[in-house]
Amino acid sequence: MSDTPGLPAPPPPGASALPAGTYDGDTVLVTGAGTGLGKAIAVEFARLGASIVVASRNPEHLAAGRRAIEALGADVEVVECDIRDADAVAAAFDAAEERFGLPRVLVNNAAANFPSPAEDLSPNAWRTVVDITLNGTFLVSREFARRHLAAGSTASIVNVGASYAWTGGPGFAHSAAAKAGVKNMVETLAVEWGPYGIQVNGLVPGLFPHEDMTDDIRGSLDLTHEKDPLQPAMRVGERQELGWAATFLASPYARFISGHTLVVDGANWQRRTLTNPPVVTVRDQLGRGAFPKE
Repeated sequence: MSDTPGLPAPPPPGASALPAGTYDGDTVLVTGAGTGLGKAIAVEFARLGASIVVASRNPEHLAAGRRAIEALGADVEVVECDIRDADAVAAAFDAAEERFGLPRVLVNNAAANFPSPAEDLSPNAWRTVVDITLNGTFLVSREFARRHLAAGSTASIVNVGASYAWTGGPGFAHSAAAKAGVKNMVETLAVEWGPYGIQVNGLVPGLFPHEDMTDDIRGSLDLTHEKDPLQPAMRVGERQELGWAATFLASPYARFISGHTLVVDGANWQRRTLTNPPVVTVRDQLGRGAFPKE
């Protein structure tokens, strides 16, 4: 290991490259904004003046999202919404419009995931992850766009993706397939809706430890005590860095950026080694053992 320190640490939370008030008068709807990275993204929009609509199926997550935004003195509305249900999605936008008017920015952050060998995935498990991650993202995007198309107003969509949309995701076949669809949707919808003034971009997070990580991710991190040397940046991400990227993509300063997916991971997904490590099957990595024989 060289003595280079890696990429410098970012400015502290609360800082921003964008002018104060960049989002004054705007409303931003973020799905899954009650916890984790969705909440971190919503917080950065709120710091810049936006009113925030937090959409989630979980009442506890809604309450947590409300507390985080209110702590900044920003306006917030919470809406219970299952993004797999088109009627529930429409009702969520109705509630947002009634409180603040039509949101100008949509961040599709909600997703579902868990590790499993592909051969162990039940039809229901596959459908659930794809339905939330891919179908839900489309349904929310469609409802948002239809309302802006009817109003003749400009808007911006940011879809949160994953780097295994490019590389594949052993152990996560369901989520990787869904996220590949989300990436393609960014590129397709940017072309379809660009003539009407609607930007569509993607945002892919790297490793951003936070208190709301799922048990499988937390368990993997707990097995690795020194995480920084495993990243080309020699450090993990800090949550505000992802929020800054999202606020830039939807800002007036990025209006000519559309159909692009921005990866914020310190180049980790592009890492290659001169000698590959031995192959360990997904089943062995997850402690599943041999597939049962009939």
